[in-house]
Amino acid sequence: MTKKPDKTLITGAEKPSRRRFLKTAGAGGAAVAASTLAAPAVLSQSAPIKWRLQTYSGAPLGAHVIKPQIEAFNKAANGEMEIELFYADQLVPTSELFRALQNGTIDAVQSDDATMASPVDISVFGGYFPFSTRYSLDLPVLFNYYGLNEIWAEAYGEVEGVEWISAGAWDPLHIFTKEPIRSLADMKGKRVFGVPTAGRFLSRYGLIPVTVPWDDVEVAIQTGQLDGVAWCGFTEAYEVGWADVCNYALLNNVTGAWCGSYFANTDSWNKVPPHLQELFKITIDQSHYYRQVWYWGGEAKLRVEGDKMELTEIPAEEWNTVVKDAEEFWAEVAGSSERAGRVVQIFKDYTAVMEKVGVPYRYS
Repeated sequence: MTKKPDKTLITGAEKPSRRRFLKTAGAGGAAVAASTLAAPAVLSQSAPIKWRLQTYSGAPLGAHVIKPQIEAFNKAANGEMEIELFYADQLVPTSELFRALQNGTIDAVQSDDATMASPVDISVFGGYFPFSTRYSLDLPVLFNYYGLNEIWAEAYGEVEGVEWISAGAWDPLHIFTKEPIRSLADMKGKRVFGVPTAGRFLSRYGLIPVTVPWDDVEVAIQTGQLDGVAWCGFTEAYEVGWADVCNYALLNNVTGAWCGSYFANTDSWNKVPPHLQELFKITIDQSHYYRQVWYWGGEAKLRVEGDKMELTEIPAEEWNTVVKDAEEFWAEVAGSSERAGRVVQIFKDYTAVMEKVGVPYRYS
């Protein structure tokens, strides 16, 4: 941070007069005096630190999930640092975000681990991990009080060139389609744009995960390339236009909150002075809070008042089989590495607490 000018008053004999100043001018004193007088008012002219950050989201969604944070940071950085924001696929394809971050093509990323293809053994938990959360508040609790912060820091600490900074919660995962889903059988053959882990889990019921650029999703649904999306909740579906091209919304959700993170290139991060690193983290926390409120309020309002999609539901007795299947999926993932096993155990421990505690943490 630029040092504040010394505004200590000069009084008495030390206070220069115009006459004394003029007398010393011939001997070069004017230059000395002038520089002395002017120095406190001169701010650092060094160029600001410039970063390029790319998010997983397109511009309509990015206006909520990251733009306010970047604008707040740039304003508070007061000219010392400036972050230029890029949306999904603008600099590199989303699936190449990690590699681009690692080699310094971009300085920072907002994404989930799985979508950006992080080469860590806990990347499967990024995005939507089936039934790991019921509410968005569950996720920050898991990270801050149940040990996921330490596990993520440990995993990325083994990777060269990338700093994991912070994780936060987004919206729940629902399925939005052109044709209705009222049973598990109705999922079969439907091609959906979705996040990797949830897509892998849902494929056992016949859903076909399809990857297209984020900005192409709406047209792909209109043209029949896609039958829907399994990517987000109601708030996003309405915000980005997908509710305009999907006719049905499945109320059964696979998990209560998307898990996304902020990452930085190590060299870029190390060039940022500590006070600006702290400012970046503070504005990230501000962004986490903004999303908690925006999604929480939006989901409820749009499920009740939204009129663009008809609501459908898979009967509880059938959906309970999906919940049960998730236990098998968790076991498979837990066996993939010792660290993944620790994460799954944390999910189990947390779920057990939530099931026992009751209202207001769980109503059923």
